[in-house]
Amino acid sequence: MTVLIAGGGIGGLTLALSLHAIGVPAKVFESVAELKPLGVGINVLPHAVRELIELGLMDKLDASGVRTRELAYFSKHGKPIWTEPRGLEAGYKWPQFSIHRGILQQLLLDTAVERLGRDNILTSHHLTGWSETENGVRAEFVDKATGKAAGAYEGALLIAADGIHSAAREKLYPQEGPPIWNGRILWRGVTLAKAFLTGRTMIMAGHEILKFVCYPISQQPDANGNHLINWVAERHMPPTYQWRREDYNRKARLEEFLPWFENWQFDWLDVPGLIKNCPHAYEYPLVDRDPVNQWTFGRVTLMGDAAHPMYPIGSNGASQAILDARVITREILAHGTTNAALAAYEAERRPATTDLVLLNRKNGPEQVMQLVEERAPDGYKVVTDVLSQKELEDIAANYKRVAGFQVEALNAKPPIVSKDAKRAST
Repeated sequence: MTVLIAGGGIGGLTLALSLHAIGVPAKVFESVAELKPLGVGINVLPHAVRELIELGLMDKLDASGVRTRELAYFSKHGKPIWTEPRGLEAGYKWPQFSIHRGILQQLLLDTAVERLGRDNILTSHHLTGWSETENGVRAEFVDKATGKAAGAYEGALLIAADGIHSAAREKLYPQEGPPIWNGRILWRGVTLAKAFLTGRTMIMAGHEILKFVCYPISQQPDANGNHLINWVAERHMPPTYQWRREDYNRKARLEEFLPWFENWQFDWLDVPGLIKNCPHAYEYPLVDRDPVNQWTFGRVTLMGDAAHPMYPIGSNGASQAILDARVITREILAHGTTNAALAAYEAERRPATTDLVLLNRKNGPEQVMQLVEERAPDGYKVVTDVLSQKELEDIAANYKRVAGFQVEALNAKPPIVSKDAKRAST
């Protein structure tokens, strides 16, 4: 029977493509009327890129994103703290990609329409509830724009990939309330500007209170030699700040955050210039949710941000959703479209992502910037005067271990859904 997927984001579409690859029919239900390439830049880490390559998407990824070469941390003065290679340069068998979130979602959508058929990707279908049947589950949907019923569909399983504001999670945990805001605000934008450092570098500068992140998301320069540069400005607001929660995602006002970065003009990057020259910047709260002790309820389970919303630290949100999709697929291949498959998926993924959510709350690998700020707020000559090489290496290695992308371990690990398994399923 068909697997019903609530949510047409990166995780939901990856799941649909993965199930199709093993011969299991899937149907995707998306709340919005039209899926558009919205959002800003993200990074897809090698362990997730590997899974997209298994789905035959390498050429499309290469045409749409930038192969990230290294990740570099800097102080608020633009002084280097730590640089590590990424992707192929780090020894992985697969690259890391910096890419526009909307472009990645559109890439997955176009492929899903091509392989599954347009009639299996339904928009204007917002999940309102479900009930178990003798052989599966029956899910009900509504058109949120009109309030009219959009129909009920039966399938073997219902997978909720409907994001941090998941309707399914709200049904399962009605007392949970809204996402938890930690006092930080992100201002995000994409600016046409000259390449910096190697041209494929992701940088993070600053510390826990004030931080700037940027990286290129287009390979080829335009006629003026400019690339699309994705950037994130972040500020931990003082306790007296009153955030307007009703304006959850609104256009940014430069005067509200540019002054904090006005002097961040490094010899290798003009931070205020990137901010000033951005045509449209947006404001987001930094939010997550507390881990829950159960995702799977009978023939229904949560995945992606519906299951484990986390801070966008360590470039792991989209990557973890992709891994969820592939583990669900592997377990369905092993156990069929049964609740046993969902239970096996949860047994592997829930502990792993719980650890990651909690580690991200401690700033993940970005701890190095905060330690430098605490120990040398006025600057330093070389970072090892402030932070030992062992501390730097241990912080980076620990995050890779928790997030599941240590180089040697990942290279030696078999694919989540092997090509042999795919052949055996047909």
